[in-house]
This record gives sequence, structure tokens and C-alpha cells, in this order.
Amino acid sequence: MLAGLLFANHDADDRPNLLAATLPFAGGTLIEYQARLLIGAGAAQILVAVTRATPELVGAVNRIRKAGVPVDVVRTAAEALEKTHPLATLIAIADGLIAGEETVRQMTDGEGDALLVVEDSAGLPGLERLDATLLWAGIARAGPRRLADAARLPEEYDLQSTLLRVVAQGQPEVVELDPAAVRAGHGIERDSRALAQRGRRALGARLAQRRPWIDRFVLTPLARLVLPPLVDRGVAWPWATGGGGLLGLVGAALIVARWPGAGMVLATLGAVFLSFGQGIAWLGGVDRAARRHDWVIGGLAAVAVVLLGGVLSHDSGTASGWLAAAALLVAGALTERAAPDRARPHWWGSPIAYLVVVMVLTLCGLPLAGLIAGAGYAAAGLAAAIERLRERGRRSTGNR
Repeated sequence: MLAGLLFANHDADDRPNLLAATLPFAGGTLIEYQARLLIGAGAAQILVAVTRATPELVGAVNRIRKAGVPVDVVRTAAEALEKTHPLATLIAIADGLIAGEETVRQMTDGEGDALLVVEDSAGLPGLERLDATLLWAGIARAGPRRLADAARLPEEYDLQSTLLRVVAQGQPEVVELDPAAVRAGHGIERDSRALAQRGRRALGARLAQRRPWIDRFVLTPLARLVLPPLVDRGVAWPWATGGGGLLGLVGAALIVARWPGAGMVLATLGAVFLSFGQGIAWLGGVDRAARRHDWVIGGLAAVAVVLLGGVLSHDSGTASGWLAAAALLVAGALTERAAPDRARPHWWGSPIAYLVVVMVLTLCGLPLAGLIAGAGYAAAGLAAAIERLRERGRRSTGNR
């Protein structure tokens, strides 16, 4: 069992009487972002160590609880020890730390005590020193026995520093921070303006994980321009999602009204706005809603394709439109299920990519060719996935 320990003790550098952990970051607060990382890594319990409970912190804790994970506020190591499951592995994240998903997962995957470290030469301010050359990079893994050791020390000691020293004295595993994480913005930040800039970088890093070309070269650049202003203005994900759905409905109506080019343009824009809603939902910690957006985007693409195929078949008096649309739907659906996200090459298709292909050829006056090209594109991805599975099977047989 994993339990997370977050610290909310230091004030913001530029906003007195406001805890740095409650500064806005990535659509919520910094401590909510840290909690999302821990919950995403499998934490079944969150402990928040505080010296004082501010209204902003109480609100953030209540929002974290909505994720379905119990959250306990503690003030001392003894209280933390009492609240922690006796068999739990504790993942502690430093006050004000910005970290990436891969870094947190790297620390949660192992067993036993461990400290994430970085060379002093990396030039990361705000980190606690371990020795002459190493700094603590803000994440520690420890068992409840280390909390028991810390609980035997005076309560007025800083809990974060005390726990760090206790773990460091126990000869823990030393895990070096990936230089890529440093370049991505890993570090301590307690200035609200700098934190807002880092929030945009965190969003960019999150979006950059998408592999298909339509995401990397079209949606990600657009999202980096559009999402930060929307998040800064407090626009909730249902507004972006609702706008995308409305554009999709208008596009579908135009297709039925025999304006296929305009209809496909609006349907594609609707899918793009739905992807923006997905990004805002992720930033707000609504992971379940963010995952459902994939189905909504796929559904919008399917409706547009079916309506276009139906209109083409009705006007031509043949089944060619229906058949092309059906081929695209079947091949596209199977391709979506054929490989995990990280295994997909950059040329891989997606519902929005298929819409773009159909839209471009429809605007050129070739809607049937657009459906056929989309179906061929999806079929190519499916064929590549099948070949990958066959190659894996041959390797497995050869190893025997």
C-alpha cells in the first residue's frame, strides 16, 4: 500500500500569509497537483503535514478528497504515524516541489527507503543539502518505522527536514534525478508568478506525451496557446466541452443540409474544442471526465462520418458512401484498440486525424475519396499493429 505525505508549511515568497502549497498551479493549487501525481501513481491515502490550516488549504484538501482517496491533516510525526497504515510505504514530496509523473512513478516503483538526489552543480534553488555534493531533489520513499523514528524527536522540529535526516541516516537507496526532469522544470518554487510560468511548462510537458502527429504538431501547439489563458480566467472544462459539442452538432446539421465541406470543418473544430476540454479537465484533476473525452471525440467523428456517408449514398443512389463510412468506422475503432498510446508511431491515426483527412478532401470536392482515404489510413495503422503482434509472437517462440 502506498501513502503520500505532502507538506504545506512555507509561505509564498511574494504573497505573505499565503501558503506556497496553495498557490495556483496547473488549474488548481500546487498541493492538489502533487496529490494528483501521488494518486495517479497508486497512493491510497494522502497525509498533509501543516503548521497552520488556512482557508485556502482547507479548500484544497476538500477538493483532493473528491478524488475518492482519504486525506488526513497532521501536525506532527506522531499524528502522521497514527494515521498511516502500519504496512504502508510512504512517499514524501517536499513543500513547493514541482515534479513530473515519470519522476514520481520512479520513486513509487521500488521498495525500501530511497531518496531522490541531484548534483549540486544542477543549480536547483530551494533544495535541502544532503552532503557536500548532493541535494535532496524533493521526493523520499520510507516506511512507517521512519515516522516512528521522527516521532521520538522534539515536536518543534520541522517535520520535513526531520524525516529527511532520519531517512538519510538509514542508508537509503540513492536515486539520481533524470537530467530531462531538470530541463522540464523539476524543483522548488514558492513565487506565484514563477509558479504560473511553470504551470504552463507542466501543461506543455503533459501535452507533449501524445505521440500521433495530429496531437504533436497541431493540437499541442494550439493547446499551448489556448489553454493557459482559459485556465487563468477560470474557464471550467464543461464550457470548452459544451462548445465543442455545439460545434459538432452544427457541423452534423450542415452535412445533412448538403453542406458537407462546412459541416466537416465545424465537426473537426468541435473535436478540437473537445480536446481542449479534456486538457482543462486533466488540469483540474477530473481524470475520469478527461478519460471520457476520448469516447466523446470518437463519437463525434463517427457521427460526422456516418452522416457524410449516408448523404453520399442517398444522393448517388448507391451504397458506396455507406460502405466507405463503415470501413472507416470499423478500421478506426480497431486501430484505437490495437496498441497502447506509448507504442504508437508518430504517423498513427486518431479520430481527429481521420476527420482532418476527410475534411481536406471534402473541401476539394471529393467527399467519397475522403472517406476511402480515411479508411485506408486507419487500415494502415491496424496492419502495423498486427505485424507488431506477429513479430512479438515470433520472438516469443524463438526464445523458447
